[in-house]
Amino acid sequence: MEYVYAALLLHNAGKEVTEELITTVLESAGVEVNVARVKALTASLEDIDITEAIEKAAFAAPAAASAAPAASDEAPVAAEEAAAEEESKEEAEESGMEGLGALFG
Repeated sequence: MEYVYAALLLHNAGKEVTEELITTVLESAGVEVNVARVKALTASLEDIDITEAIEKAAFAAPAAASAAPAASDEAPVAAEEAAAEEESKEEAEESGMEGLGALFG
């Protein structure tokens, strides 16, 4: 998780997310750096717009939390929400977001 935090910190500071800078941040924090993990992270973030990914994640979390229906008469609404959530997942996969999501799994 600290690898992702290092990338987010660099992004938030307006710095380029590179292997060298991630390694520097992690070493500064006292983390024993695994070079393969740093390479995997930078490769997975290569074609990702981090700002867009953060915004999508921020909007997806509240929608997922409110998806549970309160009563059985809300089943059609829940089905629509589930379909919308599935469509959102497909759009994220098509845009390359699965690479970033895999880092959190």
